[in-house]
Amino acid sequence: MPSPSRLVPSLRYSASAAPATRGTRLALRRMSEMPDPAKPPSPRFSVSPVPTHNVLGPGQHIRTAAALIIGDEILNGKTHDTNSHFFAKWTFAHGIQLKRIEVISDEEDEIIEASRRMVKDYDFVVTTGGVGSTHDDITYGSLAKAFSQSLVHHPETLSRMTQMIKQRHWFSTQTPQQRAATERMALFPDSAEVLFVAEDIWVPVVRLEGKLCIFPGIPSLFQKMLTALTPLLPLPPVSERPQRIQVFTERPESMIAPYLTKLQSRLKPHGIQVGSYPVLGQGVFVSLIGRDRPMTTAATPTTATDVPVRLADIAHEVGVEIEGHVVSEEEVLRRKGRCKTLQSPGEVAASLAVGEKPKL
Repeated sequence: MPSPSRLVPSLRYSASAAPATRGTRLALRRMSEMPDPAKPPSPRFSVSPVPTHNVLGPGQHIRTAAALIIGDEILNGKTHDTNSHFFAKWTFAHGIQLKRIEVISDEEDEIIEASRRMVKDYDFVVTTGGVGSTHDDITYGSLAKAFSQSLVHHPETLSRMTQMIKQRHWFSTQTPQQRAATERMALFPDSAEVLFVAEDIWVPVVRLEGKLCIFPGIPSLFQKMLTALTPLLPLPPVSERPQRIQVFTERPESMIAPYLTKLQSRLKPHGIQVGSYPVLGQGVFVSLIGRDRPMTTAATPTTATDVPVRLADIAHEVGVEIEGHVVSEEEVLRRKGRCKTLQSPGEVAASLAVGEKPKL
């Protein structure tokens, strides 16, 4: 009779073991989700109230934004930047024009120059990266210098950090040097606003000049904290946020270019952007970005911008003119995904030979 140990599948990982079955994976996941009775629950923190002061002025909203991505690891290819992509989607969804994304190294002078320029030019600026505990985490110090401030420890952040990490096995064995390195993560510019945005995260969003928000570079933290910060920001009303409609055609881009040029000239006074994005070997996506504009209150329209505009009607017109059809975001992703798997260098060259150009 087999021993009991052979009757029960082992849940211990082995590099040489066969791939886990679906049942084993499910069991492992359930075990990982079960609370450990020997481990105290993670602390829950209070969040900051909505600020009453709007640095943009009473009744004003964020209209423009920029992102400053800080880190040598981005520039040398070690780390793939996803924060700028998430921020671009976030700004579009909230009706904010993302005007600039910059990636810079962990150099004090570069951080100072870029942050000053962006705060001067845009309504909302985010920085990501460089807020850890090591020697190359210089974002807080550089930004303090950029806006003529000193660095001071923030007591509430220190308290929350201690509550969160005191359960770690290494906490009680830290040397003074290690403790000082840990506490660097709570060393902020002295006039900064400190916004605690999530109950389960001790790291705050640190805001300078009412505009510049400092975030960690870890994508999961950046995404969660930016999403949690959203209710605290003076965002444009929903009625002023644009929508995007895409029309797909199998015709070559060169064949529809003259029509799109005229269309953009006609729609520009209405604030509608027309974009053309070929997918090699498949066709072209025509993107329309804007918002519906109602009929003027005047008895008779007097200017081009007084004419009512519906983006759906324009998309229908485009579909007829270029022999295409409106597509969902899912179809856009599906076709672009196919392009990545189908295009060989020879196919790319063949597509270019017949007048289809890639976006480089």
